[in-house]
Amino acid sequence: MKIIDLDIPGPKIIEPDIFPDARGFFCETYNQKRYAEYGIVNPFVQDNLSKSKKGTLRGLHYQLPHGQAKLAHVIQGEVLDVIVDIRKGSPTFGKWSGITLSAENKRQLFVPQGFAHGYCVLSESAVFAYKCSDFYALDCEKGILWSDPDINIDWPIADPILSDKDQEYPCLKDVDRKSLPE
Repeated sequence: MKIIDLDIPGPKIIEPDIFPDARGFFCETYNQKRYAEYGIVNPFVQDNLSKSKKGTLRGLHYQLPHGQAKLAHVIQGEVLDVIVDIRKGSPTFGKWSGITLSAENKRQLFVPQGFAHGYCVLSESAVFAYKCSDFYALDCEKGILWSDPDINIDWPIADPILSDKDQEYPCLKDVDRKSLPE
């Protein structure tokens, strides 16, 4: 397993060991003991799976006070997975990073608490799977506008398919500081 740190401290790209043979391949997508060796010690309590068509953009989501660390990967297709540092006082506050996750590259992205998270589908469709360190709580759901001009994410799609709520989130500068993680 290879771990790659991003320019923003905390998140990590994980390249699992792949064992191919004539039948296909095998890889371990999570092992609590091995991941803990690399500082990923969050207890994961919920697994989520979504399927989306090309051009769909989901995000940028976070929860407060029940923040969630996430461990994400793509089972089918390809996405651009994006994180934004929204931790108050962080030297990289408001900075974003994106990584292509696909069924082909088998990469994972570990997203710690304190980050808004979203992705857009680059292939005809994608099946996106992720573990969460806390349960989904509707009353704790929050978000940042996907097209916030101050964050200036370089999304590779011009006119994404969005949910109503994802279109209505505020820009980061308009979020009440009490609604941001420490």
